Amino acid sequence: MDFLTLLVIYLCFVLAAVALLCACSGRKESFLARSVNGASQVLSFVIPTQLQSATRRVLHRLFHTRSCLFVVLHVALQAAVFGEYTWEVFVYCWELQFHLLLLLLPYLLLAGNMGCFILCSRANPGIITKSNHASLVKIYAYDGVLFQKGIVCPTCNMEKPARSKHCSFCSMCVHRFDHHCVWVNNCIGAFNAKYFFLYLFTLTAMAATIAIITAAFLIQVVLLSNMMRGSYIDDQGQERAVEILFLIQHLFLTFPRIVFMLGFVILLTLVLGAYCCFNLFLALTNQTSNEWYKSRRYGWSHHLTLQPHDRRVAYKNTYSKGVWMNLKEIFKPPTVLERKKK
Repeated sequence: MDFLTLLVIYLCFVLAAVALLCACSGRKESFLARSVNGASQVLSFVIPTQLQSATRRVLHRLFHTRSCLFVVLHVALQAAVFGEYTWEVFVYCWELQFHLLLLLLPYLLLAGNMGCFILCSRANPGIITKSNHASLVKIYAYDGVLFQKGIVCPTCNMEKPARSKHCSFCSMCVHRFDHHCVWVNNCIGAFNAKYFFLYLFTLTAMAATIAIITAAFLIQVVLLSNMMRGSYIDDQGQERAVEILFLIQHLFLTFPRIVFMLGFVILLTLVLGAYCCFNLFLALTNQTSNEWYKSRRYGWSHHLTLQPHDRRVAYKNTYSKGVWMNLKEIFKPPTVLERKKK
């Protein structure tokens, strides 16, 4: 198998990984969902009806109901990455006398990440029940734009508190609903948002650390071999100096699994890093993903929208209390007593 074939297989795997990462958003109108719907309409002309129905049932089971599939995939990906890191990268780096604490750092981050993962997946996100409804409805005031007073959830048969939303995956209303995360198989709400934030941060740091150590190992191999000062004979029989493309090809063929893993964790670091920054922005401005997405319809305080009785108002985030208090609210959600004191 030549280099180009391996590269094509690698790119296909990377694109599949990006598609799976996009599934964590849980939004019905996401770019991924629109792309799938468009593709299904085109393919409906050539695919048998029975196969279409079976495909819809499978996709509904995967993306619209609670399932442990993505949890299993999450664990399998981590096991594959750490297996390769342990049996090859760690051993090679130890022989090259890398600092032991640096080599053990990914394992420490993994322990913290798995702890946050378990807490996030098993914690109550803020399920609204008839027993706690009266207290939860008093915590946040209705802003009159995103959240209207008197709206009743047809499934739960209860008035929706401000900042809550009914999750179609879990079939329940969640207090301060952010989104449903398929990777932890749970909703992200007021009471487990802190665990999700720490889970996301440790996962990003873990991927970045493995990427840095692996890249440092490959760079060390290149430096020790003096490969950049060498030359090679091309297909025309001419001697050429070593270039970056030749160097990447050589490393890919010499350490295929290590280079493959490095590309994957670099991609993962970029995607998770961007998503981590987005969640930090939401935390500092006291917004949820659900509120940010819904506020785009109103232009974030720049466009006016019609309200009942033709009263024109501009949307404004009324829940922000300053950077420090907003961040504090993630780790210590407000209660009814705290709101009464204000």
